[in-house]
Amino acid sequence: MKVTQQDILEFIRKPNYQPIKRRQLAKRLSVNNADYPEFRKLIGEMLSEGAIAKLRGGRLGIPKETAQVSGTLSVAKGGFGFVAVERGKEEIYISPRGMGGAVNGDKVLVRVVSLRKGKSPEGIITKVLERGVSRLVGKLQEERFSYLVVPDDPKLPSNIYIPANQVGEAKSGQKVLIEITEWRSPPENPEGKIVEVLGYPGEKGVDVLSVIREFALPLEFPKEVENEAEEIPAAIPKTEIARRLDLRQKFCFTIDPVDAKDHDDAVSLDILPNGNFLLGVHIADVSHYVRENSPVDKEALVRGTSVYLPDRVIPMLPEKLSNQICSLRPNEDRLTYSCILELDPQGRTVKYEIKETVIRSKAKLNYEEVQRYFDSGESSDGVRGLESHLSRMLSLSKLLLKNREKEGSLDFDLPEAKVVYDKEGHILDIFEVARLESHRLIEEFMLLANQTVALHVSRMSVPFVYRVHDKPDDEKMQQFREMVDRLGYKASLGHPITPKRLQAFLKKIKGTPEEELIDEILLRSLKKAVYQTENIGHFGLAFTHYTHFTSPIRRYPDLIVHRLLKELEQGKYPVKRHKDLVERLPKICQIASDRERVADEAEREALKVKQVEFLKDKVGEVFPGMVSGVMNFGFFVRLEKSLADGLVRYASMEDYFYFDEKNYQAVGKRSKKKFRLGDKVMVRLVKVDTTANQIDFALVEEGTGEKGKKKKGR
Repeated sequence: MKVTQQDILEFIRKPNYQPIKRRQLAKRLSVNNADYPEFRKLIGEMLSEGAIAKLRGGRLGIPKETAQVSGTLSVAKGGFGFVAVERGKEEIYISPRGMGGAVNGDKVLVRVVSLRKGKSPEGIITKVLERGVSRLVGKLQEERFSYLVVPDDPKLPSNIYIPANQVGEAKSGQKVLIEITEWRSPPENPEGKIVEVLGYPGEKGVDVLSVIREFALPLEFPKEVENEAEEIPAAIPKTEIARRLDLRQKFCFTIDPVDAKDHDDAVSLDILPNGNFLLGVHIADVSHYVRENSPVDKEALVRGTSVYLPDRVIPMLPEKLSNQICSLRPNEDRLTYSCILELDPQGRTVKYEIKETVIRSKAKLNYEEVQRYFDSGESSDGVRGLESHLSRMLSLSKLLLKNREKEGSLDFDLPEAKVVYDKEGHILDIFEVARLESHRLIEEFMLLANQTVALHVSRMSVPFVYRVHDKPDDEKMQQFREMVDRLGYKASLGHPITPKRLQAFLKKIKGTPEEELIDEILLRSLKKAVYQTENIGHFGLAFTHYTHFTSPIRRYPDLIVHRLLKELEQGKYPVKRHKDLVERLPKICQIASDRERVADEAEREALKVKQVEFLKDKVGEVFPGMVSGVMNFGFFVRLEKSLADGLVRYASMEDYFYFDEKNYQAVGKRSKKKFRLGDKVMVRLVKVDTTANQIDFALVEEGTGEKGKKKKGR
């Protein structure tokens, strides 16, 4: 007689049962060799269902109800996922079979069913506590007897059924926004209704509008918020100027992207009689205008951050504040909050003060014109008269960078793509934006101000908002070591891993073909920086204290930091306020971290749809690129100029290629040709799918590959 699930459960539930391995269990249950494959399959199903659990050493037992934890599910492209556990640092692996009807972003209850040596524990989802998705964007398809919406997000596993009476004016083939009205257990489709028709794929503006709706980004401000912003007077009362440190005669100016509309930081630099630097970092005082719990403040918290899409900015604050009253426009008096630092000739802080100030910016510079002056010594109209200030600033910023690097601070130089439009909104070009010395100059000054503010407040031991970056997980770092080892590099990172050891490794691979991709892999292996009230330091920057103080026009945490600093000028918070902040600040930090994550994802997705639009009429053209990922069905290539990623399928290649997972490379069976991360290739664009936002390439020249590379000293 064959063994059933009930037989296994009855045996394992016996009072005297001691956990044993699968082979031993089969022997105890008298399973013969012929039936063992079926028995093994049955055990796998019971593990997936959570009926039994795999304990340490692969032994089988009954799962404990207390082993259930809650967390948020993140689904990968392969259908598997991880649950980030609340009140804990671990992640639990969820196989496709263990999803239990949950989808990406859901808050779920998880039972751990297997402890895997050297890997995340495996679990199954036993209950969906809260849906992370209520609305989504997709393409409407008319079936024979029904309508379905195919979600744009590949992380959502099933199509959504739309009853005929909920389709409205939408036509088959159009992109639509739907609201899910009923979640059903697989294999049944969830049910929804159409709430907005976005248009046909390929129509002007539909691509970015789809992203905006997919991520629920707010395009309009509520009337109440707009009205409040409009009532804020632009004129600064003399009494307000009188109570502040007046720096209007100070030679300060802004340096921003050429197309920036809001300017929330200005800088100044003087040389003191003792030879020290006097650096001023002057930040728009948004907190003076945006009062706590006002309509504008509540809306700013909901948004959390400004979102920068290729064709527009979705601001955190209404335009009157972000582009006018608070923006540090040249030759206009502006209220600011300044971090003024005295630094010795070695770039070390001697003393500082954080003051409410009023400034009058002398110029609005952009990064490119400042860089032209640094490179050629030639001054544009904007730079003329500021040459000595800029030269001093460049020298100081290099000192600060050198000091940071000595401490082990990591400095990633990942490529960014810029989209250029004509007057009608058509894409003229997409190209990589170089990171300039002028960028680094501002970055170093802002980093120093943020660090100084965090150090200043930490001495008071009061509730505050910190920008933190936790130490990396051992498991992810081991995976990183294995990955770079396959690329031919030894990452001797030691234990525990320190920023200095990582920095030393990054210097070793600087200038190599794989540098850019190794930087990306490392960034994905590190934890994300977040906001929280407990200061655990910033691993990536190698700072013991860090916060965000320098961008209150576009980030809510900076606005909160300004408010708290003003309250702390008089000493510690009153008892009632202290209690209130202990309760409220963690919630604010969580909202800000979540909104930042959403903004990052939306910005990446919007850039991707613009890259697809840019390439859609270039089918047949040949481009240089580099291998950016290797899979079991093909390898991805990133184009050199536009940074667009597309797939070269093994099926399109002359030789039979397969995925050598151990060495993370594609290998030709006959030619032994190899392709791996960083290899330069030439590809022809063969297909652009504007609905799925996918790009297909065909290999033209097999690049250098592994065979054509010069051997490197490793």
